[in-house]
Parts: sequence; structure tokens; C-alpha cells
Amino acid sequence: MPRLTLAEVEHVALLSRLRLTETEKQKLADDLNVILQQFDRLQAVDTREVPPTAHAMTLTNVFRADTARPSLPRAELLHGAPEARDEFFVVPRVVDTE
Repeated sequence: MPRLTLAEVEHVALLSRLRLTETEKQKLADDLNVILQQFDRLQAVDTREVPPTAHAMTLTNVFRADTARPSLPRAELLHGAPEARDEFFVVPRVVDTE
């Protein structure tokens, strides 16, 4: 694979709205080229017999079953609230209306 040039790194930095020094551009070009070399090595691996997967490891759902059950009485819940009105919690306004 061809190496990334400084001009290509500058173009990507411009698209990403990154302001890089010349030293940062050179280091980024070097780092990206090392990463691209690793992708070249991965391309050489024969994966024809490997089934496609979404995850490297098998995942299982750890959630409990969802079962309906009675909740606490509303009066008991509101009893501990700093302020309640008409069966609702009263909270400070956080959005200006102006």
C-alpha cells in the first residue's frame, strides 16, 4: 500500500478542522502509515473458512425477565418528596420561557 503523504494528512486535518503543527503532521503521517501497514498484513490472512460475526466473543443477555408487579402506593412515594402537588413531584424550573 502506498504511504500517506504530508499533503494527504493536511487535507484530512483540514476536513477534520484540526490545526496541526508541522511536527504533528509528520508524526501523524508516520503513525497512520504504521497502522496502514498492519492492515496490509491483515489482508494476507486467509479468512475464507471463518464465519462472519458481529462480535469476537459470544454475548449473552444478562437482563432478568420483565414481569408485571404492583408498584408502591403513590401517597407513600410522594410522602418523602420535598414538595408535591396533585399526585406529582414539584421540581425547580430549569428552562426559561423567555
